[in-house]
Amino acid sequence: MTFAEPWEAQAFALAVSLQDRGVVTSTEWADALGAQIARAPDEPYYQQWLAALEHLVAQKGLTDTTTLSRYADAWGRAAERTPHGTPIELRPSDLA
Repeated sequence: MTFAEPWEAQAFALAVSLQDRGVVTSTEWADALGAQIARAPDEPYYQQWLAALEHLVAQKGLTDTTTLSRYADAWGRAAERTPHGTPIELRPSDLA
């Protein structure tokens, strides 16, 4: 399998791990991904994959949408200040 970005591989691995551990069934995953693709058919595939994954972990109570949004915003801030080619570092202040 080929991934355009490291985060795509990580999202894929997380979804597989959740299935392997029995947290999410293959049917739940297929239904969530299919629903996300139907909602946003023009989005890139792994954006759909990530959105389905976020929906499922919130639905399962592993986290909530507020926390997901907070971390997405924090990583966005961290990425904005990081020069190209440098690893992105999340700081406590990014979460404030």
